[in-house]
Amino acid sequence: MSIPPFDDRPPQTLRVNSYDERHFVTYLRLLDADAEGADWHEIVRVIFALDPIAEPVRARTVYESHLARAKWMTETGYRHLLEPRLQ
Repeated sequence: MSIPPFDDRPPQTLRVNSYDERHFVTYLRLLDADAEGADWHEIVRVIFALDPIAEPVRARTVYESHLARAKWMTETGYRHLLEPRLQ
C-alpha cells in the first residue's frame, strides 16, 4: 500500500486540514497497529517505509507525531468533518 508524501510532523492546526484529509488511511493504519500492540519500529517500517535503525530520531518523530494527530482526529478532529462545509 502506498502512502501519500508525508512530513516528519503533520501540521498542528485546530481544524482538520488538507494534510489530515490525505492521511486518513495512514491515521487509521497507525491506530489499528497501536491498538494491536505492534512495535513502533515495525509500524514505521511498514506504514512509512522508514528504517528506524538508520534514522532512529526521525523515525520516532514521524511515528509519535502522526500517532498523536491520529488520536486527535478520533477525539476532536472528527467533529469538524460532521459540520456543514461552506461552498
